[in-house]
Amino acid sequence: MKFICSKSELLNGLSVVSKAVPSKTTMTILECILVDCTQGAIKLTANDMELGIETTVAGMIEEPGVIALDAKIFLEIVRKLPDNNITITSDNNFQTVITCEKAKFNISGKSGEDFSYLPDIERNDSIVVSQFTLKEVIRQTIFSIADNDNNRLMTGELFEINGDELKVVSLDGHRISIRKIQLKNSYNPKKVVIPGKTLNEISKILSGETDRDVSIFFTDNHVVFEFDSTTVVSRLIEGEYFRIDQMLSSDYETKVTINKKEFLSCIDRATLLVKEGEKKPIIINITDGSMELKINSAIGSMNEQIDIEKAGKDLMIGFNPRFLIDALRVIDDEQITIYLVNPKAPCFIRNDENSYIYLILPVNFTAA
Repeated sequence: MKFICSKSELLNGLSVVSKAVPSKTTMTILECILVDCTQGAIKLTANDMELGIETTVAGMIEEPGVIALDAKIFLEIVRKLPDNNITITSDNNFQTVITCEKAKFNISGKSGEDFSYLPDIERNDSIVVSQFTLKEVIRQTIFSIADNDNNRLMTGELFEINGDELKVVSLDGHRISIRKIQLKNSYNPKKVVIPGKTLNEISKILSGETDRDVSIFFTDNHVVFEFDSTTVVSRLIEGEYFRIDQMLSSDYETKVTINKKEFLSCIDRATLLVKEGEKKPIIINITDGSMELKINSAIGSMNEQIDIEKAGKDLMIGFNPRFLIDALRVIDDEQITIYLVNPKAPCFIRNDENSYIYLILPVNFTAA
């Protein structure tokens, strides 16, 4: 095998596929990136059996062939080579030579035969969204998936399609994030749970441009994302997602309208007094026209008042400040509306169109 391509092109391709290389595995072949030049294109593939990524890089093939190279060392070599064309050749014993200007590396590769190619998936059920929209919707929901495997469904996100609406939901037992997106076309109803790891990796690869699209295909067990010259295939999480509709009541006793930036800055300041790992709630006291925020910790205490518009009853309630910060950071509105019922019931941050809903459970506190 022999091919030539620019450093920037190869490095970009390797950075994309390396996101699917497992950090720990008993199958050493999965620690490799497959370079396949047999189909008239330079194709790079990595696969950890849950998530697989394939991308095509521009270059010139002088001799077709296939080889698997250790992902870590391959990526590091290419990263440190000069910014020029790179020539890669390999012989029948999988000995590989990587040259660029005066630098020359010899490394051992492996046969590509044992490598697990991406599964061949039927591309029937699909939707199209812009790269910008997909990247944004992941950013606006991914923070509230659970990070442990006690409940697999909580480690993924629900993608639910109904007509021309895509609803994305994540939850971790303490909070729920919901985003709704208008699609350009109408589609058949579909519900799948996509692993958080897959979405995290995809959002790193997406360019985030509004005029470039992503096609998303669904089967019973897999989801496929196709964009630019890249294909990402992931297993879905099996099982029925949580029924959250009964938790999303529109009843409230207290409605607060507040400047988002002021509210976020205030909570951010309050957390200065909370050590890492210390679970101190921020106590919010809502009265007519004013909201008082208080926090008490081993370091000290703080309180601050913010002007608000209030409808309904006065209320004192406690929250984990981190959860409020996470939700507020991904809301772009200048003014936000918070709906509350009582100190034991969740609060809802949502807009009038319901294009976003953030539900956060309160925490118990002793009124100081």
